[in-house]
This record gives sequence, C-alpha cells and structure tokens, in this order.
Amino acid sequence: MLNRIVAHFQDGNLLRGHTVDFFPARDQFHLVLAEEGKPVEVRVADLKGLFFVRDLKGDGMRKKSNQYDPNDHGLGRKVRVIFKDGEVLQGFTQVYQPGRSGFFLVPADKHANTERCYVVVTATREVRIL
Repeated sequence: MLNRIVAHFQDGNLLRGHTVDFFPARDQFHLVLAEEGKPVEVRVADLKGLFFVRDLKGDGMRKKSNQYDPNDHGLGRKVRVIFKDGEVLQGFTQVYQPGRSGFFLVPADKHANTERCYVVVTATREVRIL
C-alpha cells in the first residue's frame, strides 16, 4: 500500500513523499520524494515523527488543534506528546509502552491533515497518558 508521508527530522528538516516499506521494527525505510520521484533511505533514529497524511501539500491556512471532541472516545488511550522542539501533539494510541522506540498516535483533531503519526520516543520530552 502506498502511504503519503511527511518525515519530520529531529534537526527540523522535512521530506514529503511516499513509502511502501515503513515498519516500526525496522531501523530504516525508503521514501520516494514527491517532487523528484527519487527514493532516499531514511533512518528512523533521525526522525522526530513520521506523519501519514491525507494530502502532501496540507493546508497552511488551517489552524492546528489538539482539542478532543467530547463525543469522541477514540480507539485507545488519550495521550499528550511534547516533543523536544516544543511541539505538542494530542491524540489516541493503542500501543504506547515505555521503553519502546516509538508508537502510533491518531490525532485528536479528526479534521487534521495527519491521519496518524509514528512518534519516535527519543525525540520527545514527555509522553503522558491522559
């Protein structure tokens, strides 16, 4: 399955494109760059997070929200992630366990461009179950 992704690196860089070989248990994967169509190898340890998105361009005018819909009980536990760069992301997770290298999070904002995010734990300052 072709996944549209935005790779956010811990150094602040971003790469947009597609992948078919990302697996959480692997140390690297290939990202086919959207603009060049050229594959590059990405090391998971270099990432802040891997954002699986609806659209690679996004909507720069849309205001981001971390608010939970009071009627949405989501799948899994509510979680707040504070990244080392100060970004805060809230959502639902089914698999967060301290000591693991990462976990998937579905954003609280159902209308966000991000459908789900693989959070790399070494890029976080805090992960809190709400």
